Amino acid sequence: MTANSKASVWRDIRFWQFAGQAIAVVFIVLLLAFLGSNLNRNLQQLGIRLGFGFLNSQAGFTIGETPIPYQPTDSYSRAILVGLVNSLRVIISGLVLATIVGLTAGIARLSDNWLVRQLAMVYVEGLRNLPLLIQLFFWYFAVFFSLPLSDQAISWFGGLLTLSKNGVELPGGLQLSSEFSALLLGLSLYTGTFIAEIVRSGIQSVPKGQWEAAKSLGLTFAPTMRLVVLPQALRVIVPPLGNQYLNLAKNSSLAIAVGYPDLYAVSSTTFNQTGRAVEVMLLICATYLTISLIISLLLNLYNRSVQLVER
Repeated sequence: MTANSKASVWRDIRFWQFAGQAIAVVFIVLLLAFLGSNLNRNLQQLGIRLGFGFLNSQAGFTIGETPIPYQPTDSYSRAILVGLVNSLRVIISGLVLATIVGLTAGIARLSDNWLVRQLAMVYVEGLRNLPLLIQLFFWYFAVFFSLPLSDQAISWFGGLLTLSKNGVELPGGLQLSSEFSALLLGLSLYTGTFIAEIVRSGIQSVPKGQWEAAKSLGLTFAPTMRLVVLPQALRVIVPPLGNQYLNLAKNSSLAIAVGYPDLYAVSSTTFNQTGRAVEVMLLICATYLTISLIISLLLNLYNRSVQLVER
């Protein structure tokens, strides 16, 4: 086959690929238009008009945790914003904590110490095979509900950590509610098990020659892991890590099960009071989609920075 014929074949392939993608886009647009028209027609028959004007109405309900100023006299939009901030609090904190736990457990799975290796295995195999909702119930009802009242709080580390039914109190007067603490621990420890396996497989993908070269230079385990192995393992770790980050962000909507007023919980109250199911669901979907896209974008940018550049 000559060079011209090869070029012609590749042009045909690209043309049909483009044509297939164009047809798919048109089909999706027509499907969305049909569904939107059908929804609008059904709502008109019920005497309901789509609109987001209700967001400016007075909410009239309280929210348990308000990281930003909020009163029941504020609008529904303000209430939903409070729920969004609460969701971002637990998502960001969960991503950080799950990464630390997963990285530690993943390295521990490869430890030369038998006890450390087995403990890490029990943690990973135990928690990742239990439903997340059951784990949230365990942390909330079995752990925090069994703690004493605030006047008989349990103090650890010389008073640096105080535990009670009200939650966790950290140095500097930082108070974490029982609902937030249970949700954070459940999400972080559950997601950490999957991150641990990703880290373990990433480390094992590094050629043994790299370990031997580091040992020949006199490096111990910790410097070898930090300076030699992990930088190379990141190229394998980061892509699947993004999926677990997205799962944590989406699983945070289970906050309603332990009474934490996240975006979904506040939006559900809004829907129950206004009856605006479609509008509220659209807001929830758009918000979680935006959060997921931002996480994906940041992970993709970081992934590009750790990949090898071919010369």
